[in-house]
Amino acid sequence: MRRLASVSAIALCVTLTACGQNPGGPGDPAPVQDGFAERAAAVAETWRARPADAWHTGYLPLQNATVLPGNPKLDADAEMAFNAGWYVLKTTLPADAPSEGVVRFADGELPTALVGAAEAYRELDQGDPPACQPPGGAQPTPTGGPDGTASSAAPCGVLTVTGVELGEVAVLTSRGEARVPAWLFQVTELPVPVARVAVAPADTAPLPQVAEPGGAPPAGLVTVQDLSDVDGSQITFRLGIGACDTDPAALVEEFDDAVVVSGTVTRPTAGACTDQLLFEPVTVTLAAPLGDRPVLDAVSGQPMRLPMFR
Repeated sequence: MRRLASVSAIALCVTLTACGQNPGGPGDPAPVQDGFAERAAAVAETWRARPADAWHTGYLPLQNATVLPGNPKLDADAEMAFNAGWYVLKTTLPADAPSEGVVRFADGELPTALVGAAEAYRELDQGDPPACQPPGGAQPTPTGGPDGTASSAAPCGVLTVTGVELGEVAVLTSRGEARVPAWLFQVTELPVPVARVAVAPADTAPLPQVAEPGGAPPAGLVTVQDLSDVDGSQITFRLGIGACDTDPAALVEEFDDAVVVSGTVTRPTAGACTDQLLFEPVTVTLAAPLGDRPVLDAVSGQPMRLPMFR
């Protein structure tokens, strides 16, 4: 099942300098590949030596707690409102709900405490949007905002919640895809409900931070920013590359208990360009489905997760 599409490339900084954000020179990336296997083995070994954690036993999500099931296509206003957390409540939230639920993994179930609908909505709603400029540049007339606060008559867009029920949603976790209890908020502007995971924070394990393997990574490896998509044995991740870098290519090394990834690019040999960090998606097909194996960045040694929002 496809979980989350890659997000748009992001550019940072606007100065003139040589391109590239990672060590290494221009030209043929082949020498980088020669040292990648050794680095990948060291990263995997460091992962195995980490202190005990909840990776194989608990609920450790690898994506944000607000989920849009099915990854539908949104118009610009709806996408902005979803990413920013702009909601207006036009229904009554249920006061009563089960205090316990079950997270369903491929390899078993895990009982968990649940949060109520009101708490889930508080986490979902991140405030009111700014006022948008009306056509012709006229100033908007002050009036009540979508949550009853002083605002403008022309909000940039909100998502209107008209109903809510307790259900479940597919979430990528450290133990593979799981069916997780969630509050499903019906929204007028969207074709699917917005799901807010209902697992209590006390039962949600954090992403482990592991030590960086000893020694510097091979010069020229490109840092992995995050995962973009996991679909069985196919994974897509985003490389952080310079604006003038070309030929981005993925590197992957599989182990029984981990997958280590990185990438290479061809650096420019001359000239100057804007100093930008671009997120370039690359896709690899593994020999076996990812399952509960972590995807580790070869440069930092850290496990990867899906971006916070679409």
